[in-house]
Amino acid sequence: MEIVTQELMVKTGEERMPCHLARPASGGPYPAIVVVMEAFGLNGNIKKITDRFAAEGFVAISPNLYFRQPDNVVGYDNLPGAIKLMGSLKDDQIAADMTAAIDYVKTLKEAKPKFGTTGFCMGGRVAFLTAVRNGDVHATAPFYGGGMTRAGQPGGKAPVDDAANLKGPVLAFFGGKDAFIPVTEVDKFRDALIKAGKSPEVVLYGDADHGFMCEERPSYHPEHAKEAWAKTVAFFKNNLG
Repeated sequence: MEIVTQELMVKTGEERMPCHLARPASGGPYPAIVVVMEAFGLNGNIKKITDRFAAEGFVAISPNLYFRQPDNVVGYDNLPGAIKLMGSLKDDQIAADMTAAIDYVKTLKEAKPKFGTTGFCMGGRVAFLTAVRNGDVHATAPFYGGGMTRAGQPGGKAPVDDAANLKGPVLAFFGGKDAFIPVTEVDKFRDALIKAGKSPEVVLYGDADHGFMCEERPSYHPEHAKEAWAKTVAFFKNNLG
């Protein structure tokens, strides 16, 4: 499907947040997805994934959640830099910025008012956090989202503590070799959702590592990436149509 893309500024509070928007070139309205960046920032890889969703028949937006920081994209070989940037975020601000992106897309005639969220690495947690805090989100597909069972700040709540607020299903992907997210954390996440009365689909690829969806990382796993992509597209089409 032919797409059009745009770099734009979205108002969040009194500030303006850069976003990458992609949508089919004609027709609609289409279901909408917010694609959340990894800890490394809103880079070419995340924009490419956003464009891929548009080619599948979605209006897709990816916000730059690090826009308040001067150097807000780092290379995949700079984990300390990514961790520093990630530490600059607070859950309440994340939720506000994600809501701003959603509210902007709601103004587009090409978009349906039913949203999905997906994200990778840090973005997986953000995608899930948004789903439990924003009633416009009707499906969420976090990829190797670390910290979904932990509070973002001392005294805060873990995203999974608000699982009862979910308005739609969860499709979550993890890698069995992921040193950042032990399988015990995956089990804890699944169990908490079930306890909240939800029926999540949790996919654990035993031989996959953190970042298995990213072509630019050594951990890229082509087979699982292809399968997970197909599952995610079908999931959103089934639940946002």
